[in-house]
Amino acid sequence: MALLVLAADSSYDRPLDAARAGDLTAFERLMRQHERLVLATALRLTGSMEDARDVSQEVFLKLYRNLGKVQASGALSSWLYRVTVNASHDLRRRRHPESPMDDALPLASPDALADETLTEAERRRALELSLRMLSEKERAALVLRDLEGLSTEEVAQVLGSSQATVRSQICKARVKVKEFVERYLGRRK
Repeated sequence: MALLVLAADSSYDRPLDAARAGDLTAFERLMRQHERLVLATALRLTGSMEDARDVSQEVFLKLYRNLGKVQASGALSSWLYRVTVNASHDLRRRRHPESPMDDALPLASPDALADETLTEAERRRALELSLRMLSEKERAALVLRDLEGLSTEEVAQVLGSSQATVRSQICKARVKVKEFVERYLGRRK
């Protein structure tokens, strides 16, 4: 009997509408539902778990303050991506105003990587470092498209750019990442 009551409760079907109506439990449900998306995107954009947590907190605070402005739940993900990208950029500018990227990253020697098999941790580290080498716009486009799996159209919408601009940023970013990873792994041809 209780299951029927829960299923009929519209707040369980529409947490965004319930949160707008002031249901804090529904808002917490929204946060839990989207926290991984926000935290993972922020981590990839900032390169630091501490910064990603700060960004995530800021994003959900903005969501709470702007519940009435967010359209349907389908648009919520796009809104969260856009706010996460902007909050990540703002935080990086505040904390690292003089240097947007790390220029002097350690590169592995060819001897150290004689074994062709790379561990997952080594691959992840190479990707993390390569993302730091990109401009903010390139990093955001690449993270949203290749790592978060958004379509080019969705990335353009989130970033407020044209699809052609996004495709260009992604292409440039992929080339830079490839070159960096080759250098990092000591395999420059």
